[in-house]
Amino acid sequence: MIQSASLLESWTQENNQLASGCKLSPHVFLLLCLSLSGIPPHLDRAQLELSVVYNTCVCFTAQSQFDEAELLLTQTAQRLLQIAGDDPGTSDPSVLWRTALKSVTGTALHRRVLSLLCLQWGVWLAKSRLTAVQDFQEMSLLEAQSGAVWNDCRAETKEKISNIPILVLDPRRLVDLLKICTAIVQGAERLTEGWSVLSALQAASASPAPRALIAYTHLLSGSCLAHMNRPQMALQCYRKALETDPRCVCALYQSALIYSRLENSQAEIQALRILHSMLLLPSTTEPAMAAGRLLSPSLFLCSQSLSSLLSVPSALSVLHSLALKCVIHSRVSEGVECYLDLLAALQSEDQHGVRVHAVVSTLPKLPRLYLEAGAALLMARRPADCMALCDEVIGSTLDLLPEKVLLEDPVARRVAGSGEVTEEAENGLVRLLWTAAAYLLQGHCYSQLKDWKQAVTHYTRCINLLVKVHYKDTDKDPEQGVDLCVLQRLKGLSLAGRGISFAQIDRLREALRDLQLSRQAHPEGVSARRWYGEVLWRLDRKQEAAACWEQTWSNPIPSLSEALPVYAQELQSGPLLDSAELHQKLQELGPT
Repeated sequence: MIQSASLLESWTQENNQLASGCKLSPHVFLLLCLSLSGIPPHLDRAQLELSVVYNTCVCFTAQSQFDEAELLLTQTAQRLLQIAGDDPGTSDPSVLWRTALKSVTGTALHRRVLSLLCLQWGVWLAKSRLTAVQDFQEMSLLEAQSGAVWNDCRAETKEKISNIPILVLDPRRLVDLLKICTAIVQGAERLTEGWSVLSALQAASASPAPRALIAYTHLLSGSCLAHMNRPQMALQCYRKALETDPRCVCALYQSALIYSRLENSQAEIQALRILHSMLLLPSTTEPAMAAGRLLSPSLFLCSQSLSSLLSVPSALSVLHSLALKCVIHSRVSEGVECYLDLLAALQSEDQHGVRVHAVVSTLPKLPRLYLEAGAALLMARRPADCMALCDEVIGSTLDLLPEKVLLEDPVARRVAGSGEVTEEAENGLVRLLWTAAAYLLQGHCYSQLKDWKQAVTHYTRCINLLVKVHYKDTDKDPEQGVDLCVLQRLKGLSLAGRGISFAQIDRLREALRDLQLSRQAHPEGVSARRWYGEVLWRLDRKQEAAACWEQTWSNPIPSLSEALPVYAQELQSGPLLDSAELHQKLQELGPT
């Protein structure tokens, strides 16, 4: 008996030395745990054994070894039931812990079993087994457990008995952490449930927890309100999240999405600008947690729904969005600067051997970025810089273009049982569109420079590329995707550009032909219709010109849209007709 007491004291001292050490490892605790489990279970040693298991499982959890922690916890629950003489007849952890907890109620082991159950709760949460957590919540065990662990640990602290095993983590802190992490994860999974989830998140925001976790509760409250179609209230919650934790960049990103929904472009641009600057700061993608914390909250915030809500695009992706938004919403000079910064960053990463496409997978392909930047430079009246970028696109794609691109009609493909457009044809079409768009932009540049012959040459090169695309069944109307819509837009814009250029050098017959073809390829084009009337007027077909102008003059050139690439839209970069002069011509002609 004396030898047994001495051995128990020795094991307790070993546990306390390990728990007080600077470097905690599950393996050293596991060796001690194996020593204890190597002898028959006994009530006198149970408190020490449960304490060592607790320390071992905390270390396993800290290293994300959740399977190892759960296996040890299950074995411990079974060993407890051996001491109590109970046999639940199953190895299901939920049943085992219910039975084990019931068997130690009112005994000295109660607080240790509650502490282990906390860890089992954490493992379930880390492995996204929310049903098991929900079952225990419905039984009100976790709330009771929280109070019991707190009271028992406070009583134990007052005892100050030297032979009590030391724990590596205060169970009270573990309970507080798990409660708010559970509220966050469950809130992310149940965002569409409305006010019930919102009230739970608001209650969690008042709990003692790191500021980053409190910020997450405000973030989820905002997302819940956004689902409830209450964007202004959602913005208030996102603002609270940022006030609580200024590094909560996901709240800023969600705010930008709300502003986009509200079509508040200026606020969206401002949010994107701040978000980009924050993403350039170190450690902004990870929540700021207290230093020295043994269990990081991120261990328990692993659900797919939560990860989706917390995800934020890369800094370069945000910079691209910012550049595009600025260009589309008439802040062209700012957009140009953003595009140039983006291209410089991509070039810098490429020179340092970084696989750019892997790091910034949400970015468009480089040729498209060059074309978007070129369109912005064109709108900023910087034709030389635009042409330089277009030369880069042409140089990288021209030699890879197929002789022709054959696209089958989608209806015919379905009847034949074939799939979508082949990958080879699709890639060939995309490269062809990039090259054609580069020639189109260069034609616009020469038009700005009033070099009409060069403008005609480059518009013609664009057209010659576009006519290489053929449909196998031309009698049927193919279902046009985005690329085919861009194809038609480029045809219409290049024909309009060449027609306008012909008009500048008094080749009116060619101008009339191209402008008419442009109207057929792109009926929504406003510039082509207006210039078509101008050419008719110069050909002394004034009644037709007046009728054309009356139909089109009330239609403004449409604003830029995000639905299509900016380079495939009317950029208002060419020569414009004087509205006062047109009205004077109509007045001179009299009523038609």
